[in-house]
Amino acid sequence: MRFNLVNEVPILVAEVACGLPGCPPLETVVAFWTEDDRRHRFKLFKPAAAVELEDLPPSWMKNALVAVDEPGFECC
Repeated sequence: MRFNLVNEVPILVAEVACGLPGCPPLETVVAFWTEDDRRHRFKLFKPAAAVELEDLPPSWMKNALVAVDEPGFECC
Protein backbone atom coordinates (compact mmCIF):
# COMPACT_ATOMS: atom_id res chain seq x y z
CA MET A 1 0.00 0.00 0.00
CA ARG A 2 2.63 2.53 1.05
CA PHE A 3 4.94 1.88 -1.91
CA ASN A 4 2.30 0.89 -4.49
CA LEU A 5 3.63 -2.66 -4.78
CA VAL A 6 1.83 -5.35 -6.73
CA ASN A 7 0.37 -8.24 -4.71
CA GLU A 8 3.03 -10.73 -5.85
CA VAL A 9 5.98 -8.69 -4.56
CA PRO A 10 7.87 -10.56 -1.83
CA ILE A 11 8.24 -8.57 1.39
CA LEU A 12 10.58 -9.68 4.15
CA VAL A 13 10.23 -8.37 7.70
CA ALA A 14 12.76 -9.48 10.30
CA GLU A 15 13.35 -8.47 13.88
CA VAL A 16 17.08 -8.61 14.62
CA ALA A 17 19.23 -8.03 17.66
CA CYS A 18 21.87 -5.36 17.32
CA GLY A 19 25.03 -5.51 19.41
CA LEU A 20 26.66 -2.31 18.17
CA PRO A 21 27.16 0.57 20.61
CA GLY A 22 24.26 3.04 20.48
CA CYS A 23 22.05 0.60 18.63
CA PRO A 24 18.66 -0.38 20.11
CA PRO A 25 18.53 -3.96 21.42
CA LEU A 26 15.98 -4.95 18.75
CA GLU A 27 15.38 -3.42 15.34
CA THR A 28 13.11 -4.30 12.45
CA VAL A 29 14.53 -4.73 8.96
CA VAL A 30 12.17 -4.56 5.98
CA ALA A 31 13.12 -5.60 2.45
CA PHE A 32 11.04 -5.83 -0.69
CA TRP A 33 11.65 -6.37 -4.37
CA THR A 34 10.10 -4.40 -7.22
CA GLU A 35 9.13 -5.61 -10.67
CA ASP A 36 12.53 -4.65 -12.08
CA ASP A 37 14.11 -7.07 -9.55
CA ARG A 38 15.57 -4.24 -7.49
CA ARG A 39 15.84 -4.89 -3.77
CA HIS A 40 14.78 -2.11 -1.42
CA ARG A 41 15.65 -2.17 2.28
CA PHE A 42 15.21 -0.04 5.38
CA LYS A 43 15.52 -0.37 9.16
CA LEU A 44 13.20 0.73 11.92
CA PHE A 45 14.94 1.12 15.26
CA LYS A 46 12.29 -0.63 17.33
CA PRO A 47 10.88 -4.14 17.75
CA ALA A 48 8.48 -5.34 15.05
CA ALA A 49 5.52 -5.38 17.45
CA ALA A 50 6.02 -1.66 18.12
CA VAL A 51 6.15 -0.58 14.45
CA GLU A 52 3.26 1.62 13.31
CA LEU A 53 2.24 2.85 9.88
CA GLU A 54 3.67 6.29 10.67
CA ASP A 55 7.12 4.71 11.16
CA LEU A 56 7.36 3.65 7.51
CA PRO A 57 9.20 5.92 5.09
CA PRO A 58 6.99 7.97 2.75
CA SER A 59 6.27 6.49 -0.68
CA TRP A 60 8.37 9.12 -2.47
CA MET A 61 11.48 7.63 -0.81
CA LYS A 62 11.03 4.23 -2.53
CA ASN A 63 13.91 4.72 -4.98
CA ALA A 64 16.21 5.94 -2.20
CA LEU A 65 15.67 2.62 -0.38
CA VAL A 66 17.48 0.57 -3.04
CA ALA A 67 19.92 -1.79 -1.30
CA VAL A 68 23.50 -1.45 -2.49
CA ASP A 69 25.44 -4.72 -2.41
CA GLU A 70 28.88 -3.24 -2.88
CA PRO A 71 31.84 -3.40 -0.49
CA GLY A 72 31.73 -0.67 2.15
CA PHE A 73 27.94 -0.73 2.59
CA GLU A 74 27.77 -3.69 4.99
CA CYS A 75 26.55 -1.53 7.87
CA CYS A 76 23.39 -0.23 6.15
